[in-house]
Formats: sequence, structure tokens, C-alpha cells
Amino acid sequence: MQTIDTGQAVERLMRFLSIEGVTGQERSIGQEIIAALKEAGIARKFMRFDDANERIPFPTETGNLIIELPGSGALKSAAPLLFMTHMDTVPLCAGAVPQLKGRKIVNAAQSALGGDNRTGCGILVTLATERKRQELDHPPLTLLFTVREESGLWGARNINKNEFKGIKSGFNFDGSTANSVIVGAVGADRWEAEIYGHAAHAGGAPEKGVSSTLILAEALANVRKGGWFGKVVKGKKFGTSNIGPVSGPTGGPAGDATNVVTDFVRVKGECRSHDAKFFKEITAAYKDAFASAAKAIVSSEGKSGRVKFSARTDYHPFHMQEAQPVVSRAKSAVKALGLEPKVRVANGGLDANWMVRHGIPTVTFGAGQNQVHTVKEWVNLPEYERACKLAVTLATMQP
Repeated sequence: MQTIDTGQAVERLMRFLSIEGVTGQERSIGQEIIAALKEAGIARKFMRFDDANERIPFPTETGNLIIELPGSGALKSAAPLLFMTHMDTVPLCAGAVPQLKGRKIVNAAQSALGGDNRTGCGILVTLATERKRQELDHPPLTLLFTVREESGLWGARNINKNEFKGIKSGFNFDGSTANSVIVGAVGADRWEAEIYGHAAHAGGAPEKGVSSTLILAEALANVRKGGWFGKVVKGKKFGTSNIGPVSGPTGGPAGDATNVVTDFVRVKGECRSHDAKFFKEITAAYKDAFASAAKAIVSSEGKSGRVKFSARTDYHPFHMQEAQPVVSRAKSAVKALGLEPKVRVANGGLDANWMVRHGIPTVTFGAGQNQVHTVKEWVNLPEYERACKLAVTLATMQP
């Protein structure tokens, strides 16, 4: 079993947890990772930021951080490997104050902690540090720290694939238990409906108006009646859907006043499935429901509403076979730690969705995270330490 300096690994994690870096604002944590690597004796010339942020359609402070470490010793000419994680946290993590409590890290502030995914950052920096400290033999290693994972996997989506040529195996750290070998995940659409009605005085002549709020209610009632909301099962097909924010034209509340028939509502939602075609079917059901509702609600003057519906695929589903080399290596590394690998698929999106799409088969492991995206979030240190050892094992084991 690989050994690591667990004390330093935990201190490193505490250090990273104290750096704020919500999605789209990753510059500070990126610089802190670089500082930690330089302190470990890794030359700055091996580190760079890419230009993914220039292709992301939302303000993003920096590109993905990429560390390229040349191979060493007997394995220096072996096939290169990719290790990855994401730098950003959800906005709820702003203001986190990490605190050691026994074999846990908890939060002294009323916010989420940020273990998702500062644990991954700690694991990758620990890997880089230990291969240097212990002078370990390993193949060429690329460490990828992505941006804007939490807001749509944008960093992984926008890598320059030419910069990763020759890499056929990837390992992503993002989750709970180290022995989880995640080989697949759902795909998802994100959609938005802009509902246009007609304003009228709600007391004097409500019949002359067309309520965009009522169109929304009618559409959602029909979606639910058709079995397309929440858990969606159609024969052997399975998926999920959900409604997110409902707002007015500037992002505030929909509607101006109770005495005015609301003439605009914006609503956002998502549809997911492991079946690449089925989540598109769910999205289509929503689109049809909105279009029908807009036509069904007509004013006394014969006016109806209209809906502008748009959708995009955030990420595509994937499912790797256990016989694939990357999965076999993952299972062998978990067993080398004395653990039993639990091969499974995830119902949420991962950076691995896009890496597989880019042609790099990528397995995802847990990293000690618990109750993420909540104010009760905490980090399980024994699991985090196991994940650190797992990363070193993956990087140094014979092909």
C-alpha cells in the first residue's frame, strides 16, 4: 500500500478550504494551488492556465489550470495518465470557515464548506507532492483543475483536445467514498421558457389580458398529468425532470403588481436520463406543453400568449464497460488499498461526462465529501486520506 504524509495532506486541504472560489471566480484558488506546488519543489514551467474561459458564455476569471509532470524512473515512457478535479464551489460556500473536529472537517460558518471540490484539489496536489518527495516512478502525468463545473461543466467542456493527445486514461476525484468506481453518468438538457402574455387591469378588465403566470400553471399541470415531471418512467425508459427559478424579465419576481395581469414570466428547468434520446423526449414534452398552454388561454379580444422555448445539452450520458483498461486499472488500485471496488453509475453530471465525450475514458472516485451543497457539509478525513493514497497508487502502479 502506498504511504503518504497524511498530516500534510490534511493541512493542505484546510488551506484550500479557506480560499473562496465560487463558480466563475476561481483565480484565487488557482493561484493557491500553484503556490502549494511550488512549495513542494515543482517548477512553475510545468504549470499553466488554458483559455477555456474565453469560450465559456459567462464571466469566468480564469481558464483551467493544467500541470504537466514528465515521467520518472522505470515508468517514464509508459502511457500518460490524466488526473482531474474542479476548482470551483457552489455559491453557498462563500464565507466558509473550515474547522478540524476529530477525524472530520466541519464548518464554523453558516455556509456550505466547499469540500466539493477542495478535497479533489487537495488530492491532486498531494499526488504531485508525494511523487516529488518520495522520488516515485511514474508515467507522464497531466493534472487538470477545471473551472465552472458547478454551473454546467463548462471548464471540462471547453478544453482544447489537442492539448491532451495521447492520454487514454483519466481519473477524476469528486464524491464521497474512495472505493466508488463511477463508470457512467446521466446526460442532461437545460431549458428555458419565456412566456409572453398581455397585460390588462386585473380589476377593471381582466378578461382583456392573457396571464403568462396562468400559461405557466397550465403547462406544468399538463406536464405532471402526462407523467413528465419529477421521476419519469415510460415503459423501460427512465429519467427525471425539474423546474428551477421562475422570474420576471430582469431576474426579479414575475409580475409587477396584483392589479395587473402578468404579461411575462421566465422559467428554467432540466431533464436528465442515462438514455441519450430519452432526456430529449422529456424536454420535448415540456416544449409541447408550453406551446399548447399558450394557445389555450385566449383573451376576450381573441389574443393568445406565446412562448419562446430554448434548450441546450449540458452534458451527454456515458457508460464505460468494466473490461476497459481505465476501469480495470481503477479497480486494481482500489483493491491494492485493501478495499472492495464498488462499480456504479451516477445520476448527476460529472466533468467525466465531457472527458469521455472528448475521447478520454475517465473514472470518477469519491474524495471524502458529505452533505455537499448544504450548510451541514463536512469532510470525512479517513476517506480523504484513502483517496490521496489511491491517487498515488494509480499513478505509480505498473500498467
